[in-house]
Amino acid sequence: MAYQTRQRDPLLDSSTQEIIEKRGKELFGMALLALGLAGAAMSLTYTPSDPSFLSATDAPVQNMLGRTGASIAAPVFMIIGWGALAFVALLIGWGLRFVLHRGADRAVSRLMMAPVWVVLCAMYASSLSPSEAWTQDSGLGGHLGDMLMGMMLAIAPINTGIALKIVSLILGPAVLALAATVLGFTKDELKRGGTFLWHGLIHTYDGFMRLLGRGAGGAVAQARAMSARRSTASDYAVVEEEYAPERTSRVIRRDAYEEDNDFVIDDEEPETQGGLRGLMPGLLKRKGPVAMPEPELVENHGPDHEVEAPAEERVRARITSVVRARARHDQHEDTPLTKGRGRRPDPLILDTSQPSRRRGEPPLTARAEPAMTVPMHVTSEATVQYAKAHMDPVVAEMPESPVAVATEAAAMGMENLAGIQIALHDGSERINLPLAPAPEPEQAQAYAAEADYDDGMEVDEYRDDYQEDYAADDYAQDDYGQDDYGQDSYAAQAAPVTPRPQTVIPARSSYEPRSVVPIYHSPEDEYELPPLDLLTRPDSVERYTLSNDALEENARMLENVLDDYGIKGEIVSVRPGPVVTMYELEPAPGLKASRVIGLADDIARSMSALSARVSTVPGRSVIGIELPNEKREMVVFREILSSRAFDDHKLKLPLALGKDIGGDPIVANLAKMPHLLIAGTTGSGKSVAINTMILSLLYRLTPDECRLIMIDPKMLELSVYDGIPHLLSPVVTDPKKAVVALKWVVAEMEERYRKMSKMGVRNIDGYNGRVKDALSKGEMFSRTVQTGFDEETGDPVFETEEFAPEAMPYIVVIVDEMADLMMVAGKEIEACIQRLAQMARASGIHLIMATQRPSVDVITGTIKANFPTRISFQVTSKIDSRTILGEQGAEQLLGMGDMLYMAGGGRIQRCHGPFVSDEEVEEIVNHLKAYGPPAYVSGVQSGPDAERESELDAVLGLNTGGNTGGEDALYDQAVQIVIKDRKCSTSYIQRKLGIGYNKAARLVEQMEENSLVSPANHVGKREILVPEQD
Repeated sequence: MAYQTRQRDPLLDSSTQEIIEKRGKELFGMALLALGLAGAAMSLTYTPSDPSFLSATDAPVQNMLGRTGASIAAPVFMIIGWGALAFVALLIGWGLRFVLHRGADRAVSRLMMAPVWVVLCAMYASSLSPSEAWTQDSGLGGHLGDMLMGMMLAIAPINTGIALKIVSLILGPAVLALAATVLGFTKDELKRGGTFLWHGLIHTYDGFMRLLGRGAGGAVAQARAMSARRSTASDYAVVEEEYAPERTSRVIRRDAYEEDNDFVIDDEEPETQGGLRGLMPGLLKRKGPVAMPEPELVENHGPDHEVEAPAEERVRARITSVVRARARHDQHEDTPLTKGRGRRPDPLILDTSQPSRRRGEPPLTARAEPAMTVPMHVTSEATVQYAKAHMDPVVAEMPESPVAVATEAAAMGMENLAGIQIALHDGSERINLPLAPAPEPEQAQAYAAEADYDDGMEVDEYRDDYQEDYAADDYAQDDYGQDDYGQDSYAAQAAPVTPRPQTVIPARSSYEPRSVVPIYHSPEDEYELPPLDLLTRPDSVERYTLSNDALEENARMLENVLDDYGIKGEIVSVRPGPVVTMYELEPAPGLKASRVIGLADDIARSMSALSARVSTVPGRSVIGIELPNEKREMVVFREILSSRAFDDHKLKLPLALGKDIGGDPIVANLAKMPHLLIAGTTGSGKSVAINTMILSLLYRLTPDECRLIMIDPKMLELSVYDGIPHLLSPVVTDPKKAVVALKWVVAEMEERYRKMSKMGVRNIDGYNGRVKDALSKGEMFSRTVQTGFDEETGDPVFETEEFAPEAMPYIVVIVDEMADLMMVAGKEIEACIQRLAQMARASGIHLIMATQRPSVDVITGTIKANFPTRISFQVTSKIDSRTILGEQGAEQLLGMGDMLYMAGGGRIQRCHGPFVSDEEVEEIVNHLKAYGPPAYVSGVQSGPDAERESELDAVLGLNTGGNTGGEDALYDQAVQIVIKDRKCSTSYIQRKLGIGYNKAARLVEQMEENSLVSPANHVGKREILVPEQD
């Protein structure tokens, strides 16, 4: 029997479930947004120096999320670098989608590609150049990005630099395309987003053009109004020409006027407008002089007409007409000419002694009748008193040809400057503003108001020495004639008056230099690094490249040659370079690399090459076979200096070594080496390499940062640098003085270590940092010096003295030929070099030593042990190559700068040094010598005193063995044994003191020199010459 079962009703209806589901998605999206924002804050405030699992430090945490954020960010940035922002984008993007309910159902299918996108972001970040603030060992993409990018560049068959750019260009669009997929965008969303951006760009452009149109429209309207006012003012020009007064020899200008003037011009304070509308009138005003139409309206005013209170247009018409009429009139040398801008007569007197020009009025070629002064119906007494109280008289001479001067000034395209005296290029002519009769009080007020209206003109540049505050009593009443304007006043005005010297302003020219007194700065004021223009440009070098087909054909030929000798393998890659091309051989399993290396000469013969170098590639399973190119490309030194590797500010002492096999620049840091040993035969490019290293330091460091000591026993290579400011002493050419110089360097090293120990720092960078901080704070260093002993107690007396802190520069000692020094004083040279090589790194002293005879007697085991960084140019034999590098291969080099560079870890890299001609070196040296003579240190070649020298010899171990007249303790012991036992032989002293045979023999010889024992007889016995003691 079947029973009907009743289905349970759902706990919540469908609508409620949908609402709960939506709220849950929104909460999940808000959680993702919070995580994304926290990740963004953690990533953007990441600092490598924060304490984390990878860095133990007590420094304060700079990460916004504290120690937790720093601990998470450190491993993330170490692995993927700035690719961590991809996680931030994923969290924020999908958080917004869940909150807005836009495509949340696509999360699972789209996020499957998220790991690939994160990896691509890390690779793209690795292709970018890090900034100076990035201090990680890896690039911007972390170790993962660098590893994958290195794999891609390794398989690329082209140059590494070009391949890096191509890969970066490919990865950029790929990251954007994959980002659209991972973030859940659909085609419709991308289309709507693009449409929105396009419309927004159009609306922005439209709004900008409207704003620009409004500003330009307002400017044009104001320009038209200005033109209309000028046109109206020109209508009264004829009146002023007919009734103009006779020209006088002076012009009176009022500098300031009272603020309570009854008559004020409307244009005195123009309305201030913002935006382009406010800027355009000024721009149009400076565009050039506006052409004014010829006057059409002529009104007849009798000479006795009563002058009423002038309107704005009437005042401007009077001023404009007078100026134009006088500018058009051609006068003789003794007749003054009035020239103005038409707005106000603001005269400036320019010095005619300067062969230059000022901006002036456009040329006015029309001739006018002599202008007459309009009679004034006011008392001349009031006029003169008004002029004396408010106006400045400016006196000048008359030019011979004012029209020509105005034409030249207008050709220069400058503004109209009223009242400017323009000096011609030969200083023979100038346009002046003579003094006009004083106007009526009403006219004077209008005149002053009009003058103040144009005070906003940019004429400050013409008033460098212009004195505007003239005292009224500087000009007596009789300078203006009698009390009324009559014949006497005109006669007085015709008299020439000497201009005031303080009103003279030199004119400027737009195409001729000003006649100024040259100022030479002292060379010590500011040091400038040599410019790159002194070197050969890289584009002047002819480039040689082989096609891919030719390279592939050479690779197949090399495979056949190797197969003939029983070498099984495959050429997997070809790396062409400027000098050689490296073929990477993937050998068959079980093939020894030494077997292929031993066939270098046979491979060169079979490939018809000058030489062939075979070596293993560090870090890879391939064997590199380097064959020279048919045409060798010259490496340009300027190209290395302008590269990004040389501009790396982390390198304290950069050395531009050249280019590697692939053509990438190689720049080493001498401060990290810390010393460099160079070997090579004559003609191998050793001397040129030393020049490039010296120039690398000169192009990067100032004399305050690096000083040089050059030792050149050959007297040819380094003598060209004698006199540059970087030297501590002249170039040392005497081998005996070279020993003294090296001992001075040892003493300087000891002194620097004493200073650093007192300061509590570990190296020169820490010491200079303390000095820099002290100088910035204005602090002084102090030291305690013993000045004597107390007379009563006998205790030593100490005094503390303060001295200014001084930074210690790096010192680089360059020895061009070490073999010559070893021949003269091998033991002392070796002792100094050993001492410096072991200890001088922290004190900022570094050695660069070169020799053309890399034999074991020159490059001893002690020197090799203390010079981990070495460079070998072409040598004559495999033995010399093993001496300098520890392995063969240097004998296969091509010469002329071809070198093998061995860094500190024993890794050898082939490098092609740049070429620098003697002319380039000489030009750079002349540039450096222009900054004054060097500050030599006298002790470098003169040496220390006897006591100090004895201390240095004791430190270097040069006074042991009884060589200093009995100061050795062993010598005293040996003398006591001989006197006591009455026996003296080398073997006896050796047994008694427990020393070596050579040491005992030297002690016996020294006792013989001091007449303690006799010379050995025929049987080898010696007599004791010292009396027997009781």
